[in-house]
Amino acid sequence: MALTTNPDQYKVIGTSPVRHDGVDKVTGRAKYGADVQMTGLLHGKILRSPHSHARILSIDTSKAEALPGVKSVATAQDFAIVDDNTVLDFSETRGTVRMVAENVLASKKVLYKGHAIAAVAAINAHIAEEALDLIDVQYEVLTPVLDVQEAMKEDAPLILENITTSFRIERFGPGEDTGRLSNVADHLQWHRGDLEQGFKDATVIVEREFHTKMVHQGYIEPQTSTGFWGADGRVTIWTSTQGTFPIRTSTAAILGLPESMVKVIPMEIGGGFGGKQTPYLDPVVAVLSKKSGSPVKITMTRREVFEGTGPTSGSYMRCKVGADADGRITAGELYLAYEAGAFPGSPVGGGAMSGFGPYKMDNMLVDGYDVVVNKPKTAAYRAPGQPQAAFCVESVMDEVAEKLGMDPMEFRLLNAPHEGDRAPSGVPHARFGCDEVEEAMKAHPHYNAPLSGPHQGRGVAVGYRLNGGGSGSSATINVNSNGTINLITGSVDIGGTRTAVAMQAAEILGIGIDDVSPTVVDTDAVGYTGGTNGSRITFDTGLAAILAAQEVVRQMSERAALLWEVSADDVDFQDGTFICKKNSDDKFSFKELAGKLMDTGGLVTCSSSDRQGGVGAQLAGHIVDLEVDPETGKVDILRYTTFLDAGKAVYPTYVEGQMQGSALQGIGWALNEEYFLTEDGTMANSSLLDYRMPTTLDMPMIDTVIIEVPNPRHPFGLRGVGETVIVPPLAAIANAISHATGVRMTTLPMTPAVILEAITSAQSSS
Repeated sequence: MALTTNPDQYKVIGTSPVRHDGVDKVTGRAKYGADVQMTGLLHGKILRSPHSHARILSIDTSKAEALPGVKSVATAQDFAIVDDNTVLDFSETRGTVRMVAENVLASKKVLYKGHAIAAVAAINAHIAEEALDLIDVQYEVLTPVLDVQEAMKEDAPLILENITTSFRIERFGPGEDTGRLSNVADHLQWHRGDLEQGFKDATVIVEREFHTKMVHQGYIEPQTSTGFWGADGRVTIWTSTQGTFPIRTSTAAILGLPESMVKVIPMEIGGGFGGKQTPYLDPVVAVLSKKSGSPVKITMTRREVFEGTGPTSGSYMRCKVGADADGRITAGELYLAYEAGAFPGSPVGGGAMSGFGPYKMDNMLVDGYDVVVNKPKTAAYRAPGQPQAAFCVESVMDEVAEKLGMDPMEFRLLNAPHEGDRAPSGVPHARFGCDEVEEAMKAHPHYNAPLSGPHQGRGVAVGYRLNGGGSGSSATINVNSNGTINLITGSVDIGGTRTAVAMQAAEILGIGIDDVSPTVVDTDAVGYTGGTNGSRITFDTGLAAILAAQEVVRQMSERAALLWEVSADDVDFQDGTFICKKNSDDKFSFKELAGKLMDTGGLVTCSSSDRQGGVGAQLAGHIVDLEVDPETGKVDILRYTTFLDAGKAVYPTYVEGQMQGSALQGIGWALNEEYFLTEDGTMANSSLLDYRMPTTLDMPMIDTVIIEVPNPRHPFGLRGVGETVIVPPLAAIANAISHATGVRMTTLPMTPAVILEAITSAQSSS
């Protein structure tokens, strides 16, 4: 279903063609990272720490190296970036490749159960596995810190001895070093207005605390990488990644090589959701290859994925909101403490930006804390940090509306921000479809349908996200003599972006999508392109393709001018046709002129790079009906509708798929998924048998409503669609459970046991 405020008459944009990668994927011909095979390929395995916090006293690899069939062994000391005599100063290296290298292979200290220590390459996987047992590591076991609140205490053991708290008022700013040694790496604060007076003016005040657990992205394909360090000193990496150029940058820095000496070849990617942007294996396979003289491949097991890669943050949060008798928000206070895992860098900035994002608020305080704990280093997960904050804020907003006796959507509409109102960071809002989404939710048949059972509840929530961008994209278009084009980009395709980008080029050139052949190439074959993240590829890489297509039109107009013996200014281009202004009977279709290029100077090739400052703000909303079994606490989802301001749905079927996938992941996060850690930091549910993700049996049909409020930053008005939809579901489900049971849920996941405990506790206190 699509609602639009600005209908367009595009020929390609807004259609849903067969994806260019579809045939290969459904026939099994698509090549993923684990499919890489070559002569002499060795198999690698990683030795991981059995402790969640310990000093490495010594590593003896001699017995492993002596095992027949073992060709090479690597430790952190094989990385050029690691200086054995230098203490790692995290005040200097925070967020740098030096810190990344410590996560790839620990040099002095292991900081979580599963932290990589050493690696082996052997003629087969069995020998490599056997060799791991022969590596002798001596540890000094230390006390782990596994809870974000415990980690923030003054007397908590320091996980990184040299880290001090940085205070920031800019999300991506350097901050000011406070000099205070602490597990709190960063404190981000945004404040405006008079908070005390705002709460004095409130008729209703609601304040609650919330807790969430670490959860994993749950991609299908485990991390895998194959590396070959050639005799010429060049390193080639075949990998499953969301960003070939960022992997090239980090791998080259860790290995002490110029970036020009590293080539990264992207394979098809079996899901990422933000979790495949960080190098875990790439520098390791390169070192193993250099030492053995052969290519080396490492593919993680599912357990290694859970224990050795980056989940998203667990959190402790508080939210306090006041509103007057008319329903206007008078003040809001938000406290976010996010687990960063073993190294600084949680997505608390995203949570701070998102939490109060859907509301106009003149009196506000947001405090965000990035806290180091003895758990895997966190990585991005679809709208990083924002679902947690929305769970907290949207639950409180729902309760405020309830206490005021207001319809929850009326309350949100009354307090919606508009163009020029300030976001939590203080930056004025540009135009985005906040009112349009919320009005569509309020008017939708789902919202107005009656519930049919005593234990059923309906919940709503909205989610704000400032979509990313700005890292840059490049595109090259080669025009063929038959009028088709080859579109070359460096943006890894996760679910259809090569087609969405190709559609934009086709629209500019006035040709059909079947006449475009898009290819994602390696780092040697295209200009710099940032990672596939931030919902930016259809936007940023699309802009690069548009610019390249416009240059194609310009150059081909010059060729037409040569044939007509007129100036290039006398050539017009409309709907895929070149027209002579001096004689309108002189026309060439795009294909006709392409066939004459060899006679007028040769075929046309055009390249372009684009770096916009970001896609911009976006709003999503969810309505969910569910039923709670009062005897077991089990939740059954009865009906689900998700809404999104897409700006312009370039590829509507793709947009719907992204919306449904985001909702599905949010449902799993809300009801089932968590890292269950024992007291020593061991993950007790590190398999898909025990880590409970939803299946088709758990899900109803997820209905989608695409709302189109054109983005002025893009020629076709699009906003990006990969992330914002995962922001509201945690809160929407929590609000629905509250309305079904009469009990407010403040802890994730909301498993049957958690729901029963909450109901029992409420009954005993009443």
